[in-house]
Parts: sequence; structure tokens; C-alpha cells
Amino acid sequence: MSGRTRLTLASWAATLMAAGALLPLVKPATWIFTAAFVLALVSGVGTLARRVPLARPLTVLAQTVAAVLALTVCFAREQAYVWLVPGPEVFTHAAELFRAGAEDVGRYAIPAPDTEGIRLMLVGGVVGIGLLVDTLAVTFRKAAPAGLPLLALYSVAAGLSGGGAGWLWFLLAASGYLLLLLAEGRDRLSQWGRVFGGAQRSGRPGSSVAAGGASAFAPVRTGRRIGAVAMGVALVAPLALPGFSGGLFGGGGEGSGGAGKGGTISAVNPLVSLQNNLRQPEDREVLRYRTNARDTSGLYLRLVALDQFDGTSWKSSVRPIEDVPKQLPWPDGLSQSVRITEVTSNFVASDAYEQKWLPMPYPAGRVDIDGRWRYEPAGRMLVGDDKQTTKGARYQVSSLDVQPTAGQLAAAGPAPEKLRREYTKVPTTLPADVRATALNVTKGARNDYERAVKLQDWFSQEGGFRYDVDVESGTGVQAISRFLKDKEGFCVHFSFSMAAMARSLGIPARVAVGFMPGTTQTDGSVSVGIRDAHAWPELYFEGAGWTRFEPTPSRGSTPAYTRENTPSGTATGPAQPQQSASAQPSAAPSASESCTPQMKKLGDCGPDAAAAGASGDDSGPDLRTVLLLSLAAVLLVSLPLLPLFWRTRVRARRLGPDGGTLAVWEEINDTAWDYGVEPDESLTPRKSAARIVRLGELRGESADAVHRVARAVEEVLYAPRPPAVAGLGSEAGRVRAGFHAGANRADRLRALLAPRSANRVRWAASARWSSWTMRRRALGMRAAAALRRREAN
Repeated sequence: MSGRTRLTLASWAATLMAAGALLPLVKPATWIFTAAFVLALVSGVGTLARRVPLARPLTVLAQTVAAVLALTVCFAREQAYVWLVPGPEVFTHAAELFRAGAEDVGRYAIPAPDTEGIRLMLVGGVVGIGLLVDTLAVTFRKAAPAGLPLLALYSVAAGLSGGGAGWLWFLLAASGYLLLLLAEGRDRLSQWGRVFGGAQRSGRPGSSVAAGGASAFAPVRTGRRIGAVAMGVALVAPLALPGFSGGLFGGGGEGSGGAGKGGTISAVNPLVSLQNNLRQPEDREVLRYRTNARDTSGLYLRLVALDQFDGTSWKSSVRPIEDVPKQLPWPDGLSQSVRITEVTSNFVASDAYEQKWLPMPYPAGRVDIDGRWRYEPAGRMLVGDDKQTTKGARYQVSSLDVQPTAGQLAAAGPAPEKLRREYTKVPTTLPADVRATALNVTKGARNDYERAVKLQDWFSQEGGFRYDVDVESGTGVQAISRFLKDKEGFCVHFSFSMAAMARSLGIPARVAVGFMPGTTQTDGSVSVGIRDAHAWPELYFEGAGWTRFEPTPSRGSTPAYTRENTPSGTATGPAQPQQSASAQPSAAPSASESCTPQMKKLGDCGPDAAAAGASGDDSGPDLRTVLLLSLAAVLLVSLPLLPLFWRTRVRARRLGPDGGTLAVWEEINDTAWDYGVEPDESLTPRKSAARIVRLGELRGESADAVHRVARAVEEVLYAPRPPAVAGLGSEAGRVRAGFHAGANRADRLRALLAPRSANRVRWAASARWSSWTMRRRALGMRAAAALRRREAN
């Protein structure tokens, strides 16, 4: 192996070893395989370009072109020309993915889900760093400066993980850099000719020359030892430094992870847009629902719970999330002695309403919804995963209408100690007048329930407060004091202030954000508009759990349990908005080789030195040749993926808006074929569906989906006027998911990378060839017949 090839492999390995520190940040970490493949392609193009040889700038240009083409195939092939050549749409799509990735980085805690935006940022970043390392270490033969981009890559990972990247990842990244330095050192030593070492340790007289090949070169051995000692010092020294809090072996501080699948989520504060929603000139509908609840006045639709008050704002804590269970756990603190009624509601969200959180009555006991939704147990809320939103969502929620009495709330025991500590935290900067006001308002109250009711009544009725959506929505501790003094604001001010005051009195409290129940329509459905957006406090009472209160005047409905022997009123409409007057340096080429022209002629410099000398000038093939070579390399690597690309394109066309029922049925047959169930076109659709279900061992929704599509196909084929059937594309998706769930890893990879249905391409090509040959033969026969007739005449 030549020295330059060894350097190329070392650069590739060093980049991936440094990128290992990014693996704990995203789950699953399959992006590293994509990055390794693209980086190998870029390194291979560089090796070919250096062997031509090309000038150094042209080598870097060829590698850059290869990287762009490979990333286009991986992330934007649908927007590219012939799935490969990038155009304006590719760069627009890439910018959108980067923007989405940046939002996901701010939204999710570690480990974040493997969204497409995050994946592009990771793969693109690693490939960019790898290209820079290859350029410095191999093209310009400067391995030492190549450690800077490697350090940057590791530092990004350490910074995103809060400094807890771990000593193992540091050791891996440092080993990669040392590997790169040793490869370069060995390459340079090989150009010196024969290496002489010092006296042998055996002490035999007269033996001062090291035995050739018996051991490694002495300089190489010394370099390894220095590297090992340096890594050891880097790992151990921080333990002795008081300012480094334990160094790489220390605990990583408070973790934000959890046991749930898919890591944790740090919810973006939805209050950013709440005030804008309330100021909308038109109350456009966001969702509509039907429910069997007798009284909808208390059917608030909750999005998210804000349980952390840091003195600047209320926000949702970083919590573990998990798959949505079939039956949600029983609500915390809710006793069986409290009267409850089960309510079932069916929701349809507007296509214009896109939200990461799912609006639901609280507490929900069961949620039936399609899509990528995750469950956060502490707040009992559903959050979309990987670009999943409420847009056009249809779902059913079974919830509990909890109806505690005033006596039950008044007699509630103390909250669990862990819950009480978490939900009564107030910042040390909380102004004294907040707690003083709370004590003054609740004077004479005998228990937490009476204190909560007094706070609610003071805000909504007795304190002289006025509802105004044009007041600025400051949320810090000073904003609460200002609100208590000015006595005007909207639901954010009322809910935040009551929750903070309740906490100052030792009552566990949090803030819920969502929608009021909406307005009942003539057809019995309930319409929820954008100006029904609302925020309200939830206080915890042992036996009743988290309980809603309504301190905002002229909004929502006062809960019945806060008015003893008084029925709850009907929901008020949204308040009308008032008019407001506000509104990297480039690397230098390396020095000339120490090999003289005479030595080069004799071949004593080695093949790498000759290649370096030949590529030292700026001459080389023209740009067209470089592009053609790069394109040929990319096509050569992409050739095994052609069946995957064809299958993806065909599936998108069949399941698109112009596909139709027969196209969906053909897609289901090809999906079954990809997983080993060969098609039998002699059977009727109904028998073919039964065969697919039996041989594919499908169960549940996937089996039902096959039969539903088969019935639709029979109607298209045999009914005089077949009815239009919507949603067949999603049925094909369920069938594919069923096959995927029942297959092992090898069958899944086979179905993805080498689908059996790709044989249709070979069949189609064979049929066209046969047709063409038959036409050519017929033309030849007619020509021969015409020639014979002319000769006969």
C-alpha cells in the first residue's frame, strides 16, 4: 500500500472516529453509515484524481462535486435532474431541510429523533469536515493542521451534549488523530531511504544497526509512546484540577434523558403565538369535533402543560417521551371515590392548522390516531415526531370528566413530597409583593382549596381586573408585579400570576395551554376557532389530581367545584380584539519535495514523491474532463442502488393523486413480491388478497387493508358505475408496514435494496426488445417480398 493511500484511509477513519462523539446525540444513529459511505466516495474520488494526476485545486473541486452529487442523491433526489444533478430546487430543498433541522435541534433534547433535517446537518457536516481533513492531510500533505477540523467536530458534539461527551468518545477521536499523524510520519520516513536506529538493547558488541524488519522503526515507536502518554495525561490530569469538576470521568451533571423510546423532547413554548391568535381579525376554524358529553362548557382542549417557572418565563420541562400506549395510565392523584364520567369525542383538524401538540380533553384515557405521535407521561400530552403535525388529522379521544365536590377538594391530603417539591418551586428573585398579595387575598382561608378559590375569584371578579389582549405578554417575575399593579392583561397574565401565587402558598401548580371548548353548531358539532386559544392554571389536589381553575374574566367557564351548590355556566364566546396602535482560511501548498531531480530519475523517491512532483503545477485536464470523471465515479457507486431508486419512484407515482385503484392494487402486489410472496395473476382480486394475507402472515389492520383494496378493485373491474374510494394510498402504506413488521432484518434489507419487483424492468425491456425484433423481421420480410415481386416483373 502506498503512503498516500494509507494517508487517505487514515483521514477517512480519523473523521469517522471524531464523528463518533455525535452518535449519542441522535437515536437511532444510522446516519453514521450514510456519512461513512459518502465520505468513502469523496475519498475515492480524491484518490483517483491524485493518480491522474490533477492539480491540487482541481482535486479538491472534484471531491466537492462528488460530495454535492452524493448528498443530492441521499437527500434531494426527487428535486434533482435524473435523481442526481442538482438544480435550483435542490438547493431550495436543502435550505428548507437545514432550517427544519435547526428547529429540531432547538426543540428536542438528547437523544433527538433522526429527522431528515438533523440527518442532513449531521451527514453534511461530517462530510464537510472529512473533505477538509483529506485536503489538508493528503492533498497538501499537512496532517498536523488537519487536527483543527477534527477538534471542531468533537467540540460541537461536546457542546451539544452539555460537556458530557464522555471520555470514551474523546479517546476515540484522539486515537483517530494520532493514527493520522502516524500515517503521515511513516510516509515521510519512507522517503528518507534506509533508517538506522541506535544500539540494540541486547548489548552485543559491534551490533549498532537495528535488524531490518525485526521491529518497527525507532521514530515510529517513539511517536506511538508519546501519543499514548499524551492521551493518558489528557484523561487523568483534569481529575487533579479543581476547576474542571472531575474531568472526562466526572458525572455529566443532570441528565435530560429518560427511559422512553425516542429520547426526550424539550417543548417549544406555544405562548409565542397565543397573543397573535387572540388578535386575529377573523376567527378561522382550527378544528371541529363531536362528543357525547352532555355539557361541553368544561371540555377544554389541552395542548401542553408548562411546569417550569425560572423567573423569566413558564415553559415545559425536558421530559422523556415514549410510544403512545393503547390505554393511557390512570391519572396521577385521581381517587376512585371521585365521580367521573367517560366522554368520547371525535376530532377533525383543519388543513390550515399545523401544531406539534395534539389538542385533547384532560385527562385523556385513550387516543386513536394515525401518524408519528409520541406520548409524554408527566404532562399526559401527545407530541408529533419527525414533522408530524395536526394538519388534517382525524382522531378519537376517550377522556374522563372529573367532577370532584368542594368537600372532597377541601379535605384533600398533602401532595406526594416529590411532586410538591417540583411544582411549588419559585425563583428566588420572585418579588416579595407577589407572595404578600397572595397572603392578603387568601386571608381567612382554612385550606388549600379555599385559598385557590379566593385567588380565582379575586382575579375574575373581586380584584377589578380587566381583560385586554393588547397588553404586552411579559412573563417574568417583574411582569407579574406589573400585572398585579396595572390590573389589565389577557389569559397569559391571569394564568401565570395565579399559578405563581399558588406556588408561593405551597400549592402545586402549573399552566395549561390549549383551547376553550368552542361553539356548538346547528348540526350538533362543536367548532373551535383560532381565537378560542387560551391558557389556564392547573392546581394539584390529592384525590382529584390536576384540577382546572379559571381566573380570566369574561373567558371560559368557572368550574362547578369552585362554586358549591352552583351549576357551571355555559362557555362564553371569545373576546373581541381591541384596536392597538402597536404593532475557513484556505490551506497553503506544502513545500517542495526534498527529493532531487536526479533521485527522481533513478526512482529512489518512491511512487508517491513522483506523483506529488507531477501534480505540483496547476496544469491538468480541462474542467469538462474533471466533471465527467466525477460523474462516472458517482454513477459507478450508485449503480447498485438503481433498484431502490426505481422502486421508490414507481411507488410515489402509483400512490400519487393520479394513481387510481388499480395502481394501488399493483403496488400492494409488488410490495408482497418484494417480501417473498410472488404474484399470481391468474387469481381473482379477492383470492389474490387471501393468498397475500396467508403467505405474508399479515394480521390486523394490514390484512384488512389488503381485502379493502381488493374489494375496490373488483368494483372498478365489474361494477357498471364504481364508486370513488378515497384513502387507498394509506391502505397500501398499512400493508407495507405489516410486511415490514413481520420480516427479519435480512428480508427488510432485501426488500429495500434489491426488491424482487424490479424484475418488471427486465421484463419490460425484454418485451420491448422482442417487439422491436419482430417489427424489424416483419419489415425485412416485406422488403424481401417486394424485391421478389420487382424481380418477377
